[in-house]
Amino acid sequence: MAKVMLVCGKIASGKSWYCRSLMEKSPALLLSVDEVTDRIFDKALGGDHDAAAARIQAYLLDKAAEAVRAGADVILDWGFWTRASRREAEAFFRDRSVETQWHYIDVPEERWRENIARRNAAVLAGEDPSYYVDQGLLEKLAGLFEEPERDEIAVWVRVRDSGTKQNAQA
Repeated sequence: MAKVMLVCGKIASGKSWYCRSLMEKSPALLLSVDEVTDRIFDKALGGDHDAAAARIQAYLLDKAAEAVRAGADVILDWGFWTRASRREAEAFFRDRSVETQWHYIDVPEERWRENIARRNAAVLAGEDPSYYVDQGLLEKLAGLFEEPERDEIAVWVRVRDSGTKQNAQA
């Protein structure tokens, strides 16, 4: 039976890397808000980013349910930063009788900040289409993220300081 895998984690925690590794193990359709905003808006959203991201998420939720009904597994790569966003997504799919599986990328604080620094260097070098995360944005983002409870998550992926990843089932 097809399902939706929802990947939760902070910005630059390794979600996209993890999603690609999931796709290597089993075919799945990857739906990413960042991919849509990068392709369509080319970082030109400014203050409209959050509203556009919410509309994109709603569209991709519908597409995910449609894909599962057609028999395809789906991976949603957009963070699900708050308990409320996770509950809303869970209710959306439950109301449509779509099976879900939550994955969380748990990255230590020091490693997370190193990831941000690497990402920023790549952005400045023109090697990464992502947006630059300055100190103010970094602190804002850190304050917005609500770590999930163990009972919310089926697959807990702990990123070690050394950079290796380890899966742990909740």
